[in-house]
Amino acid sequence: MEFQISITGFVALYIFMLAAFAGWVIIGGVPAILHTPLMSGSNFVHGIVVVGGIFALLNAVTVQEQVIGFFAVLLGAGNAAGGYAVTDRMLAMFQVSAPKKKHAQSGHVKAVQAKKG
Repeated sequence: MEFQISITGFVALYIFMLAAFAGWVIIGGVPAILHTPLMSGSNFVHGIVVVGGIFALLNAVTVQEQVIGFFAVLLGAGNAAGGYAVTDRMLAMFQVSAPKKKHAQSGHVKAVQAKKG
């Protein structure tokens, strides 16, 4: 049994436009304070975009399809890498830093302060 998926150009364009609009509406409704945690939790979606772009690139026949597949992989990978970088910075903001120790004054500094005071 052989299973083959064939998507024409207009159907692929329609799916792309529908996904872009749905993403815009969904992300646009998220409050600003929740945007970064939501982004960190949805980085797997960018991985799925990369896999879909690779699938499109492997099944590309024309040069136009190859270019679209290449840009899908490129933009999806960039989006995933950026998402992980933002997540790393966000998590670093919530780490508790160790209390700062006071530096011991050297003998020269003590002598200068004693002369002044």
